Amino acid sequence: MDTSNTLAVEKLQRVLLPKKGEPHDVRMLYLIEAEHNKQRLSWPDRTSLTVPAGNEVSFETYFNAFPASYWRRWSQLDTVVLAMQVEGAATISVYRSKHDGTRVAVDSFEVADQQVEIPLKLANFEDGGWLWFDITAETDARITDAAWCAPQLPGEQVLADATRVPPQPARVAVGIPTFNRPRDAVNALHALAEDPYVLERISDVLMPDQGNQHPADLPDFAEAEANLEGRLRIFPQGNLGGSGGYSRIMYEALEHTDAPFILYMDDDIAIEPDSIVRAVQAARYAKHPILVGGQMLNLQDRSQLRTTGEAVDPATFMWGAAPHAVYDHDFARYPLGYTGTREEQMDPRKTTSRALHRRVDVDYNGWWMNLFPRVVAEKLGLPLPLFIKWDDTEYALRAKAAGFPTVTWPGVAIWHMAWADKDDAIDWQAYFHTRNRLIVASVYGPEQPDGILKNMLKSTHKHIMCMEYSTMAIQVEAMRDFLAGPGKLFDVLETTLPKVQAIRKDYPDAQVVPSAADLPAPTGAPGVPTRDIGGRLAKVKKLPWAAKALLHQRKVEDRAHWDAPQLNLTADEARWFTLARIDSATVSTAGGTGVAFRKRDKQLADDLLKQTKELQEQIKQRWPELQREYRAAMPELTSRENWGRVFDAQ
Repeated sequence: MDTSNTLAVEKLQRVLLPKKGEPHDVRMLYLIEAEHNKQRLSWPDRTSLTVPAGNEVSFETYFNAFPASYWRRWSQLDTVVLAMQVEGAATISVYRSKHDGTRVAVDSFEVADQQVEIPLKLANFEDGGWLWFDITAETDARITDAAWCAPQLPGEQVLADATRVPPQPARVAVGIPTFNRPRDAVNALHALAEDPYVLERISDVLMPDQGNQHPADLPDFAEAEANLEGRLRIFPQGNLGGSGGYSRIMYEALEHTDAPFILYMDDDIAIEPDSIVRAVQAARYAKHPILVGGQMLNLQDRSQLRTTGEAVDPATFMWGAAPHAVYDHDFARYPLGYTGTREEQMDPRKTTSRALHRRVDVDYNGWWMNLFPRVVAEKLGLPLPLFIKWDDTEYALRAKAAGFPTVTWPGVAIWHMAWADKDDAIDWQAYFHTRNRLIVASVYGPEQPDGILKNMLKSTHKHIMCMEYSTMAIQVEAMRDFLAGPGKLFDVLETTLPKVQAIRKDYPDAQVVPSAADLPAPTGAPGVPTRDIGGRLAKVKKLPWAAKALLHQRKVEDRAHWDAPQLNLTADEARWFTLARIDSATVSTAGGTGVAFRKRDKQLADDLLKQTKELQEQIKQRWPELQREYRAAMPELTSRENWGRVFDAQ
């Protein structure tokens, strides 16, 4: 430790305390108090902490540990400096982890009334690992302005290699498209301005407003706008979907700002504002331009990390977990340092936090939070006009092919509603899932579509068993529109959604009533399982269920059950092994806002399945031709000039 000269040149990641009023599970994302502490820690603000004498606190937490393996892999730095101001006497214990979560003590320092700067090498983090520190107060101690910093190296250089370029200015244009979520949008604007340290680095706030319920109509909008000190610009436009909103952000950032970085954020999120600066710093110090993605924490279960990284399966061209990725990890139950008992370590079904220490390399990051260096946008153009779904994946695949990988960065995060809490695989969005998956696969996917079509047909059979006929109908339309080629993608940006909604309205599974209580009481379905089973033998145990389901599906439905549902099911209970053995049921929407009365119709299912197979055969036969068409159209579809004409017409 060197306290005679200044080693730290710039903060990469501040050490933050929880906001006032946060519940215990959320506080564990920031700090962990020792169980033997006799007094409570206190913090008057988010960067100052008082630790009473004899107490201990650990910062081996999601937001405050330093993801050293990511800085080792992607940045120009070979050293990081842990800096803080200490009043009183304390012991600072620094630790690191290996890729498997093993804890290694780095060093321990006794300090008193001084500015502390501890240089730490990044050499031991090739495959994974974090850095963190614990504080033991020898007297009452106050810790302020703790941060992980870039080092000041000899010759005023901050780089590990003199051949690399200096970081660009720490300035970012933040873009938030909104559609009829005025409360969420204004809350997001408030969040951007709540921390002066963050606001200082935001050059512009760009908000395409695509709905008829406007943020500017809310009483506190004027306060949010004033707090942004002239940075906010709103762009009213028609509903061009997520791709139209985000394309407008990139277009305006390139045309009318000089920001070196462009950050996308959803409007229906909560954010740790420091994540914005962390993303900018990761991009600024990168060896080469990278896209920096924020991770998703669960908005309805805020200590839960939804995923550490996503990839596209090359065979099925479907989203999924990246190698070594972790899903639905609850930091309140399993903190970052929880490596488990010996039994848990031996059983892969047991949850520990060991996997969180492995670096995860991804294909893409969702646009709930994603940062682009300006140079990437200038070279690659704008997103495809896909309205919604797969536009974020496509852009990341395009960037990756051009040498600009995406990195999903730990400790950079927003809170967002988890996918499992939505109906987007079966509601109107199913059209865009299908059409856009095929479009993107035709550009970046396999030379033969067999794996994709087989995977899609498997899902079709599930929709049949679950009486999701509206989903099948709009997927049929999606395949027809894919076969029509890329020529009208811009033209149909505003008309496709109304078309899809018109198709869906004729199917009972797409018609939502306020409550199952508004319908006749369920008549029952004795012997039909409504609860799932788990364990290693789950698939074997379900074989009799599958056999009975197939027998039932071969029969013509009993339309007497169309008058009253046989079962009232929650969204979680609406599984194939239940619905495939009955002829009607109400199913709650994922958000709990109502129910759909699903009714089995064998003839309708057979007709939709026939259309699906016929269209899939056409796709298979025409695949090489379609690949050529969509690949050739990419420059026009991503052109700044063509998008500009769309915006001018709004």
